[in-house]
Amino acid sequence: MKVLVADDSGVMRKIIIRALNACGVTDIVEAGDGAEAIAKFGETSVDLVMTDWNMPNKTGLDVVKEIRATGSTVPIFMITTEAEMSRVKEAIAAGVNDYLAKPFENDLLRQKIDKFVCV
Repeated sequence: MKVLVADDSGVMRKIIIRALNACGVTDIVEAGDGAEAIAKFGETSVDLVMTDWNMPNKTGLDVVKEIRATGSTVPIFMITTEAEMSRVKEAIAAGVNDYLAKPFENDLLRQKIDKFVCV
């Protein structure tokens, strides 16, 4: 399984990657902003996209919309500080499969990841 992790925070990318590694996922593509995430999505085939909402150049919502505009049904998991219900609904309407608000407990992140990658 290959996972694209997009977050402008290097620390957050490391937290997410550590959780993925705990599930046995080691094939990970990193992106530091939304434009890079879209470019990397176009360059390689991934099985899961994990994205932040608030990133420079393009937002995570832009990433979701552009991926869905290609016709892709790849699962998209958004991890963000945008916790208001209207934002959650907006992300789901755009095509997000799951949503986790920051800050979060590592156990909750692992549970969310489990349903996508762990067996």
